[in-house]
Amino acid sequence: MDYSTYEPDPYRPPGEPPEPPVSPGPPAAPCDPMAAGIGNASLLGIGYLLLGHRWLAALAVLGTGTLLKLTASTAEVWCELLLLLWWAAGIAHGWFLAHGREHVVRRAQRNGALAVTVAVLLTAVLLRAEAHDIENRVDEAREAGDCDEAVAAQSEVWSGHRVAGATVVEPGDAVVETCQRLERAASTLHDAGRSGDLEELERGFGVLARVLEEPGHEKTVRTTLNTFLNALPTADACDTADITGWLRDREPTRDVLDRSADAATRTEPAALAGCGDALMDEENWKQARARYQRLLDAYPDEPLTGKARSGVRKAVLAIELDEVRALIGATHGATSGYCDKPAKYSAAPPYREGTNRALFLGDTEYTGKLPGHWRTGDPTKAALVVCADTAKNGAAVRSCSYEKDKSDHFPRQVTFHKVEIPLKVYELRTGERVGPRSVQISGGSCPAVLHYEYYGTYDYGPGDQLVSTTPSGVRDAFRPVVIR
Repeated sequence: MDYSTYEPDPYRPPGEPPEPPVSPGPPAAPCDPMAAGIGNASLLGIGYLLLGHRWLAALAVLGTGTLLKLTASTAEVWCELLLLLWWAAGIAHGWFLAHGREHVVRRAQRNGALAVTVAVLLTAVLLRAEAHDIENRVDEAREAGDCDEAVAAQSEVWSGHRVAGATVVEPGDAVVETCQRLERAASTLHDAGRSGDLEELERGFGVLARVLEEPGHEKTVRTTLNTFLNALPTADACDTADITGWLRDREPTRDVLDRSADAATRTEPAALAGCGDALMDEENWKQARARYQRLLDAYPDEPLTGKARSGVRKAVLAIELDEVRALIGATHGATSGYCDKPAKYSAAPPYREGTNRALFLGDTEYTGKLPGHWRTGDPTKAALVVCADTAKNGAAVRSCSYEKDKSDHFPRQVTFHKVEIPLKVYELRTGERVGPRSVQISGGSCPAVLHYEYYGTYDYGPGDQLVSTTPSGVRDAFRPVVIR
């Protein structure tokens, strides 16, 4: 450049040439603001590309992707509002940048940007509408109590629905999660019904109660509960009785779960009767009696009460008989076992006029000689239980003098006594003591030769002796005991 053409600057030091003037850059290319705004409305930064701002276009795409991912993962309304603001800001920013340039109308750019933007927005609208349709079907299935249909409808949701309508499909996800909880509860209740495990039963009802706390799930809970209740009774009567008993005793909650009490009322009587019968077959008399008695206490007007009363009676008799047999087995003398602690057997033959068969316990030295039709070893056939203690001297009968060969201590006077047997006689039917307290057996006395044994080195003589008995004498003595 020729500096001589410039006039000297009086304030510049002499000899220093003046600064050259800054030449203006190339003018910005003309653009179409309408095309830029429409292009940015696609959320893909197309408007920035039309303006030649590639980095802004990349940032626009990155920001859009980040917001879409955040919206899909959180399903929050504020995320959708933020995305909407991002969309409006992109349009406004593209329009603003375009207004700093020369304006031209470029229909090809407008049409291209419009096509992309319409495609993007239409896809978003269609996906969101489809998401609404899916969620409507989920809601209808939930309101009908059909979890299977609700889960099937929600399974149609894919990532596109979550991007375009995260807040729309999120309630359906909650329905699916709840239905999965109900499915686990149904499995728990099924296991409880199969095994009679009351802890499992309580756990399953706890899940149902917690689901009921969530609005809109009464029908789905009802369906799950009905499936369980309709499976009653189970194959095992005792398991059914345990389950229905728990249901009947359950504290009312004034909701759909209280329907279980009606099912218990419908099912429990037959279950209790069947369980009682099964326990009787297993000879578990006490448990059987408890089942029958529960039926009588809880359902006094049921047709099965007659059977229950009969069952209680049979169980009580079996319990009594077991106790009697155990006491008899533990009897080792007149002061142990049954003889020490008598018990009744209500089904025993009555103690009545005539011959009463007896079960003789204790010392059987003499009772073993009684007629066979007076004795029995079967407590179900005995009217009496006779406990005989060790024989002792009874009434004196006769005294006789005896001499011993080559002995200075004789003649010896020997008194003979009847055989007295202390007795405890019980009426087996009532367990009460009856009959005489003892019997005395008569017999022969003063034999010609008296044999006896002595111990030690010195013989003090035979002492008092018992009479010698005969079967007829024993029978006569016990006749008042056996024959009334």
